[in-house]
Amino acid sequence: MPIPAKAFQRWLHGIAPDASTSDVCRAAGIKRSTLAQQLVRGKVAGATVVSVSRAYNINPVTALAGFDDFRQLAGPPLQPTRSELVSQISTADLLRALLLRGVAEPGGPGESGGGAAGVPLAGRPDPGPTVLVPPPHATSVRDWVEAIDDGELRHRVSTATGIAPQNYSAQLTANRLTPELALATALAAGVAASGGLVATGLITEAEAGWPPGARQAALDSMTDGELTTLAGERLQTLGRALRRQEHDQERTDKIWENLG
Repeated sequence: MPIPAKAFQRWLHGIAPDASTSDVCRAAGIKRSTLAQQLVRGKVAGATVVSVSRAYNINPVTALAGFDDFRQLAGPPLQPTRSELVSQISTADLLRALLLRGVAEPGGPGESGGGAAGVPLAGRPDPGPTVLVPPPHATSVRDWVEAIDDGELRHRVSTATGIAPQNYSAQLTANRLTPELALATALAAGVAASGGLVATGLITEAEAGWPPGARQAALDSMTDGELTTLAGERLQTLGRALRRQEHDQERTDKIWENLG
């Protein structure tokens, strides 16, 4: 959601009273023309506030919470749920974790018959250090919404914001969500307001107050059955998306052939 230019300028004067527009843009890595256009239109993007905040060592969540449209971020941060944490793990990392556990291998935990398939990784010997890809990933927005959806979430968001359900679904399919919708979704689900901003990539998990290693801990707590099921669902979703792309490409190729 855009921030009123006057409110942004007041905030900017408070954190960098002696800095020129050029100084701010240089420090934040923003093109001067981009900021100038936003100020002329009277609407400054939330991403601009985030970039400037980082440049001046201010937590972006704290900075955003100072603006009326983002006041939902104010106050002590709620911790993300386990499902939210897992939703922000990429499909590749889920598959990698599955292979490290040896679930799919003959004689692995999933076939040992000793019940090891139901034991979270946290209760087993450490298979070695792994580094999870930071959010967002290719389906992070849709996965986050699905992780907090109780079956009526999309309807509540549509009612609260006025967005048509099909338009909301289209944003999820495209793996994007405006900050306004991300906050509205979190509010409707009763989860931390910053979770959707992490999923969309506006802020980092650390800036949102997520504990270090929280996603890895959530992954380690999953049983083999949970991990295999989730990885399978992700692969099915990926397969459907790839088939749609292939179908669209075939249609495009036929059109070009007909045009000669």
